[in-house]
Amino acid sequence: MELRQLEYFVAVAEEQHFTRAAARLHVVQSAVSAAVKALERELGARLLDRNAKRVLLTDAGAALLPRARAALDAARDARDAVAEVRGGLRGTVRIGVMQSVRLIDLPALLGEFHRRHPDVLLRTTAAPSGSRGLVEALAERRLDVALVSLPGAAPSGVTLSELATSELALAVPPDHVLCGRTSVGIAELAGLDFIDSPVGYGNRSVADRAFAAAGVRRRVTIEITDIATGVDHVRHGLGIALLPRFVLDDPTGVHVLTVTGADLTWPVSLAVPTDRPPGAAARALISLLAGTTP
Repeated sequence: MELRQLEYFVAVAEEQHFTRAAARLHVVQSAVSAAVKALERELGARLLDRNAKRVLLTDAGAALLPRARAALDAARDARDAVAEVRGGLRGTVRIGVMQSVRLIDLPALLGEFHRRHPDVLLRTTAAPSGSRGLVEALAERRLDVALVSLPGAAPSGVTLSELATSELALAVPPDHVLCGRTSVGIAELAGLDFIDSPVGYGNRSVADRAFAAAGVRRRVTIEITDIATGVDHVRHGLGIALLPRFVLDDPTGVHVLTVTGADLTWPVSLAVPTDRPPGAAARALISLLAGTTP
């Protein structure tokens, strides 16, 4: 049994597709198929059920997957230990990021990390399903660390370290009935049409929790994945929106109010899995990120 075979098997299991796994591994699909078939022959069991749409784990494959991941982690740790003795970090760090992380200058931080550790490959991935998707990717070992927004208690299997926060404020069109006011109680917002991120995004979770805590029903009519476009949607009269203050630095064409009677604190945290230790390169990145201040 070779580590390469385990790596290819894990990639197919996670992607549920041979072509996507090959693209992720930067090899041809035939190499992935051959490696998985060789592993199945060696183990004497089918590991994957293949069909035209996706690939699913058999019972044997499901039993092997966590052990294959553990073996790959152990091999990574061994390489890290040798690299540290030789005086330099190597390897790859897989980082999950949100669509908008302007509270933290992530490019500057990653640039600093690259200058310190030029032999470490940094791979960033955004989840279409927001912070919830990033946590799932951490649990499935597809990411090493992630920048997330998860108000409340940390999900099972994840440790959160808060890096920065921003308050969500209310943006309304210039002709809205609330224009001219500087604040509004959350109860007054019942029945109004909201623009917000999809369920699973951190800012949506903050808003949903605040309205639920106040016992106020809220109607979201337009969902956007890029909160930076929220001001444009409001400006054109499509609804009102709760947006982080950093998005509202230049609120041209909208009026901004503070919402009272609600906790609308939007956190940005560093998430790391609790079920496995990070590698040396990931530890170095965690140390750099944790040293940031809001």
